[in-house]
Amino acid sequence: MKPTIPNRWLIAAAGVLMQIALGAVYAWSVFRIPLMHTYNWTVSEVTGAFELAILVLGVAAFSGGLWMKRVGPHRVAVLAATLYGIGTFLAGFSHNLPALYLTYGVVAGAGLGLGYIVPVAVLIRWFPDKRGLITGIAVAGFGAGALVTAPVAEKLIATIGVSETFMALGIAYFVIIMLAALGIENPPPGYTPAGFQPASVRSTASRDLTLREALRTWQWYGLWVTLFLNTTAGIAIISQASPMAQEMSHVNTAIAAELVGIISIANGAGRFLWAWLSDAVGRKAVFLSMFLVQAVAFLLLSHVSSFILLMALSFIILLCYGGGFGTMPAFAADYFGVKDIGSIYGLMLTAWGVAGVVGPTLIAHVRQATGEYQGALKILALLTLLSVVIPLLLRPPMARRKELESQINAGNVTRRLAS
Repeated sequence: MKPTIPNRWLIAAAGVLMQIALGAVYAWSVFRIPLMHTYNWTVSEVTGAFELAILVLGVAAFSGGLWMKRVGPHRVAVLAATLYGIGTFLAGFSHNLPALYLTYGVVAGAGLGLGYIVPVAVLIRWFPDKRGLITGIAVAGFGAGALVTAPVAEKLIATIGVSETFMALGIAYFVIIMLAALGIENPPPGYTPAGFQPASVRSTASRDLTLREALRTWQWYGLWVTLFLNTTAGIAIISQASPMAQEMSHVNTAIAAELVGIISIANGAGRFLWAWLSDAVGRKAVFLSMFLVQAVAFLLLSHVSSFILLMALSFIILLCYGGGFGTMPAFAADYFGVKDIGSIYGLMLTAWGVAGVVGPTLIAHVRQATGEYQGALKILALLTLLSVVIPLLLRPPMARRKELESQINAGNVTRRLAS
């Protein structure tokens, strides 16, 4: 009897639910002031927990991708729920910085990485006909996590205190991710959706590459640098959104806080919109466009004082930031295939971890040295403009081999060499 194949859209829904819970990490700014007031910590000390969590996320995503090849996505998701839930819960008992860094930065960060790679790797296999769209939908949940969590956390902090809020959220994260894990599974071997023609997919790899083979190509490192540069630019804005709004447009803290919510929407929307567009125009064209758009936006942002304009330009930048995460999984699958995409893209996510340190550090140090944000924004404009070179250079790993084979079959190799 032929086994029943589950509805792939229900699996996608489970993946989005998991990503929303994991994406709550972007609501970290809600905890910044309460932690500073409660424990007399500085801004940089509190921010260090978030930066460490993002750094550990990249390493854990790679480990999760490797482990998932052996045990499947369900067990990886269960461990992610356990680590993320326990790490966040124990952060409520962390009354000194080393404890906070260990619980939230390391333990919860490891859960973040393990959980993040699961829906991405699984859904690419379920949706070979909608590769960009589905990865965009999956990671859009992560981008929207702060939008859902921030108001809840604010009310909990005001009602029960910051330590108790960590504990309550830790329990909630554990339950939500465990429930989502029940609906996550790989497709059966050889699965193709009804009416799907593999030749119609924008895949450029003639066969699936292993992680070892992918790492022997310069294209893997080109994609890593592309993700790193795009993430560095966007996460710099995320890290300084509220104080930047207060300084440059002279608004109060309440109005500046609205910017955090607005860019959270952009982060989530960009992951879907750019990824969806990449199915039509190609991944290279999308990254090329995003870098050019950001270069203009950063340059204009360095000259504005109106809060409305600052909000609009920040929204555009965060659309591109989210677009990088929505498009890159499909980009990697196009170049290397889907068989080892969990480990191949998981290792690539170390770019996110490194950018999570470089971006905030860059904008904070330049702001401190110059006494204003404008100089840092101009540097980011130049950085994103120069980043255009990377997607222009990118070519599929197997393209040259295909070209030579085509020339041999056409009998044109001799003429080509002579010319």
